[in-house]
Amino acid sequence: MEVSAASVKELREKTGAGFVDCKKALEETNGDIEKAVDFLRQKGLSAAAKKSGRIASEGVVGSYIHGGGKIGVLIEVNCETDFVAKNEDFLNFVKDVCMHIAAVNPVCVERRELPHESMERERAVVKAQALESGKPEKVIEKIVEGRMEKFYAESCLLEQPFVKNPDITISDYLNQTVAKIGEKISIRRFTRYQMGEGLEKKSADFAAEVAAAIK
Repeated sequence: MEVSAASVKELREKTGAGFVDCKKALEETNGDIEKAVDFLRQKGLSAAAKKSGRIASEGVVGSYIHGGGKIGVLIEVNCETDFVAKNEDFLNFVKDVCMHIAAVNPVCVERRELPHESMERERAVVKAQALESGKPEKVIEKIVEGRMEKFYAESCLLEQPFVKNPDITISDYLNQTVAKIGEKISIRRFTRYQMGEGLEKKSADFAAEVAAAIK
């Protein structure tokens, strides 16, 4: 198939791979950007894939406070060297992810961290909902898997659309930053605090305030 220059450019920005490799990946996946990203990673051709086996033990603990202390976020983001830990692009990435967490409130960094009980409970709920539709079992399984993917995207930081640019996920943003600075980056952990969380009080949509503030 004919691959557009714009698609190649987008794939290069996401992965840091070369022009020829990106063009071939798009041809192999019929122009599907996300499948092309996976294709490059499987081949070890993306910048992120080449660096994934390295040790990232340096980095920073970033923080963000919103609304005069209404919401606070602490995050640990690792890189390979102390030099990169002071790099402006790296620090901007940490700041942006902190603000994203404040706005979107993910449960964990990636899906393997989700409690098994939580996933099974969600799967049982969505399957029960799908069964009420009266559709065939094969169709129901596809519906369940589709809804579970949505659940993962809502819960897991790396799979969420980046609040400042919903066209990419946090994972895409991480890979773009890896390609730019030339080192492995990993988001190790985060904690989000919301004032009065768990206490009975008048509700306030602080997360919506954060999202509005950073757009």
